[in-house]
Amino acid sequence: MAKVNVSVVALGVTLLLLAETWAQNPKKRLTPPKPPKAQCCDDVRSLKVQVANLTSLLEEMSRKQETDLMSVVRQIMDLDKQNRQQESRVTEAESKYSEINNRVEIMQLQTAQSATQTSSDAIYDCASLYSKNYKISGEYKLPKDEFLGTPELSVFCDMETNGGGWTLIQRRKVGLTSFKRDWKQYKNGFGSIRGDFWLGNDHIFRLTRQPSVLRIEMEDWQGQTRYAEYGFFTLGNELNSYKLFLANYSGNAGDSLRYHNNTNFSTVNKDNDKCVDDCASLRKGGYWYNCCTDSNLNGAFYRYGQHITKNPDGITWYGWHGSNYSLKKVEMKVRPVDFQP
Repeated sequence: MAKVNVSVVALGVTLLLLAETWAQNPKKRLTPPKPPKAQCCDDVRSLKVQVANLTSLLEEMSRKQETDLMSVVRQIMDLDKQNRQQESRVTEAESKYSEINNRVEIMQLQTAQSATQTSSDAIYDCASLYSKNYKISGEYKLPKDEFLGTPELSVFCDMETNGGGWTLIQRRKVGLTSFKRDWKQYKNGFGSIRGDFWLGNDHIFRLTRQPSVLRIEMEDWQGQTRYAEYGFFTLGNELNSYKLFLANYSGNAGDSLRYHNNTNFSTVNKDNDKCVDDCASLRKGGYWYNCCTDSNLNGAFYRYGQHITKNPDGITWYGWHGSNYSLKKVEMKVRPVDFQP
């Protein structure tokens, strides 16, 4: 029994010694190793460099796009400037040509206008000018006439073709003037009397209140010419939508206006045609559209003839070149039926 007690006491002493030793030298807890501080800083610096490189690249791309855009804008501005200069040269050349040929006649006409006029000697069209011995083709100014109710009007007179005395009501030859216009513009007229123009439906109505002849002259891109002439031509007034009446065709171009007889005038904002479609919008002009057309003298100007579109919208005369050939030049002109050269 005494041995057992001694053993227990010895074991207790041993445990106490071990506990004291543990308390004096505790083991450190195991923790995951921390990354080296130097490695962490290197990663941050690398990311900063990448961000800086991307920022620089984006800025460079932005500057390049801005430079390219400015280059395109400059090219567009240069082309627009060249176009305006070309248009100015054409207008200037036409103006000088007209001035050279008509300076004397205009001075004589201004003198004649200062004299008192009666209804018998009124100057109201190119035929009346011709009868007063103004026989050079060119631009003239018709004076206002209270008796006939006609305003002052600049016109171009053809004093040579088939005896002369023709007042031009339309011309297509340059291609710089759009004929896709509204009702008011076709009513009052537009364009340059020396270049491409429409005289105006109101003026054409007044010119054709007396029995008149219509002559249409055409030229293609090969230099060939044709004409169509109608021995009777007149328009209704605006209340009747400038309805077309014509008859007695002659010429060598084919009768491509008869289909339009007894039809109202239509424009892009006033659809008076006899068709479900809006012919003026499809054919890009103002005209006496039926459903829709056998001719389209106020259509879009296409260079070099052939144009293939869904809706033939060029300057066409079906009796000569068909629907897909846009003519180079057209003139429409009128004079009284009883005109005598």
